[in-house]
Amino acid sequence: MKKRVMIGMSGGVDSSVAAYLLKEQGYDVIGVTMKLWQDEDEEVMEREGGCCSLSAVEDARRVANKIGIPFYVMNFKQAFKDKVIDYFVDEYIKGRTPNPCIACNKHIKSGEFFEKAKQLDCDYIATGHYAKIEYDESSDRYLLKKSITEAKDQTYALYNMSQHELEHTLFPLGYYTKDKIREIAAEVGLIVANKPDSQEICFVEDNDYAGYVKSHTNKKIKEGYFIDKEGNILGKHKGIIHYTIGQRKGLGIALGKPMFVVDILPKKNAVVLGDPEDVFSQGLIASDVNFIPFDEIDEPIRVQAKVRYSGKVAPATVYKEEKNKIRIVFDEKQRAITPGQSVVMYDGDIVIGGAIIEKRI
Repeated sequence: MKKRVMIGMSGGVDSSVAAYLLKEQGYDVIGVTMKLWQDEDEEVMEREGGCCSLSAVEDARRVANKIGIPFYVMNFKQAFKDKVIDYFVDEYIKGRTPNPCIACNKHIKSGEFFEKAKQLDCDYIATGHYAKIEYDESSDRYLLKKSITEAKDQTYALYNMSQHELEHTLFPLGYYTKDKIREIAAEVGLIVANKPDSQEICFVEDNDYAGYVKSHTNKKIKEGYFIDKEGNILGKHKGIIHYTIGQRKGLGIALGKPMFVVDILPKKNAVVLGDPEDVFSQGLIASDVNFIPFDEIDEPIRVQAKVRYSGKVAPATVYKEEKNKIRIVFDEKQRAITPGQSVVMYDGDIVIGGAIIEKRI
């Protein structure tokens, strides 16, 4: 009997080819587009686009018809609001910089989507992520590994996966380059073969995070003060939601030399500015830790770690702290370690795990 897999289809080339590859590999494939966030009228939905606009749904439906698999649109709007949008807004209000894609993968794709797949008697879920899952006999554990193409690797956003989720998830694209995926799409005659990749956060129009936060909170965004490291007032800022660690442009203040955001103090409603070297830190404390090759660490371990999706890995030592926290000390200082973002740890191409950055040290 064929193994059944439910794949998330965004209407893009990656998830479309992933669905095709699974069908070719002999799986009983069900295509699903997740309705996540729109309540707007059709014109707004089309303008904003993203992975669940009307045209994206239609593209996914046409691909499913082309490759001969059933297709459904499922409503995850409430869960997405509760677990992703509200979290995104709350973090900015707290002076932090969240990564909503990580929250979405953890709570929606590996959470709600997983539960829906169980209800349909599916053996697996699948997505179009560029990552690999391999079983390691020596440790009797499933490992998350980098895609063969470093430029497209998406493991940074997947570090929260549990052993159960890894066992029941398929990433068909982990062994392919992006060029090869587009080539396959063209050969098969999929209408999305040359469709551009979606960029930035799917529910934020025009990349205006602060505007989105303002329109989705009933809390008043108050002006405050820019201060230096000694606490001296340098000028006024327009609200802490407009700033992130390492930012130089768009500060709205002229001080005669380049100044960077080096800290955000929500209790004081203050943004601390400093010199370029002040943006660098030796390490960090992080919470909400998830390890993959093992459950926890008792002794310090060596890793390569990165502190943002687009960042490069750097050698570091990880120490266990109390209450599901870790301390990471880098061999060399890292730029713009930002509370709210995730630190993800690697051993070569193996994902050791990750955690949410609480503060830099």
